[in-house]
This record gives sequence, C-alpha cells and structure tokens, in this order.
Amino acid sequence: MTEKYENDGAEEEMTVELDIDGEKITCSVVTIFTASNKKDYIALLPQNENGENEDGEVWIYGYSENPDDTNEEPVLRYIESDEEYEIASDAFDEFLDNVEFDEMI
Repeated sequence: MTEKYENDGAEEEMTVELDIDGEKITCSVVTIFTASNKKDYIALLPQNENGENEDGEVWIYGYSENPDDTNEEPVLRYIESDEEYEIASDAFDEFLDNVEFDEMI
C-alpha cells in the first residue's frame, strides 16, 4: 500500500494505491472508522485511470497503525469472515447516515 497526498488547492485528498493481482489501483480514502467490535476499518473508493469512480463501489478493509511509530505505513487486511464484514459494513452505513444528517443541518 502506498499513501500519497494530493492537494489541488481546494482540499486535501488522501489516496491509497493497492496492488491487486499485479494491477495497481488508486483509491480515494472515504473514511477510517471503528466498528462495534472495537476494530478499525478503512473505506476506499476505487478510481479508474481518469481518477473517477464510475460505479459507486466502496471497498472496506481492516486497518491498523503502529501506535509506537507514526511514520510506519498503515496495514490493510482483507476481512475474511462474513460476520466481521457485516459488522464493518453496518458501521460504514452508520457513518454515511451521520454524514447525510450533518449535511442536512
């Protein structure tokens, strides 16, 4: 995983580059969140070669940082169980609900 920060002058966007089966895919970071199981997750929006997400698909991975070394790259991990994925997905849905509510206020 490679993190890079891009700034077009308006706002800072964090992206992550994933290597999936030899293909490099750049993803925008939607959010990093903690679910009810006390584990951290990251929601990513994969981009095409034009920097766009055509289908609205969001990828959710387990996420961890080394608290003793803030310069160390974070680690992403696949969520292997359906139960854990459901917990992470529910937490992300709750995040989206809160964002929508905050935008309405």
